[in-house]
Amino acid sequence: MTIPSVGGGYQIGDGNVNEIQMFALTPSSASATATLTAAQFTSGLIVGGNATTAASYTIPTVAAIEAVVGNAKVDSFFETIILNTGTGAGAVTVVTNTGWTTVGSLTVAVNSAVRFLSRKTGDGAWTLYRAA
Repeated sequence: MTIPSVGGGYQIGDGNVNEIQMFALTPSSASATATLTAAQFTSGLIVGGNATTAASYTIPTVAAIEAVVGNAKVDSFFETIILNTGTGAGAVTVVTNTGWTTVGSLTVAVNSAVRFLSRKTGDGAWTLYRAA
């Protein structure tokens, strides 16, 4: 499908069903072990990794996430892709924080990407799923 050169792209509820869905994406970055901010984690893409050693990325608390996505309803979700550009022993491990439940492996192997879905399950409670 060719991306349209005119128009605003598909807009939910606008009726432009023949146009491609377009979303804004400004990747975040992290290299060594880090505590991610809510802005980084909700950006959609985190590019990082370490060339020589493993790294761990601690996700923000649920309170920090809810401050950014305050209108989220139960069962709404957002996705975060972590792209590990590290080499050698540079696997990235995602570390949970207050208010989170996790499902699936939280390790992102060297030179690979993992898609995570964050789903609101209740007030002050979210689940992080490894989707792919």
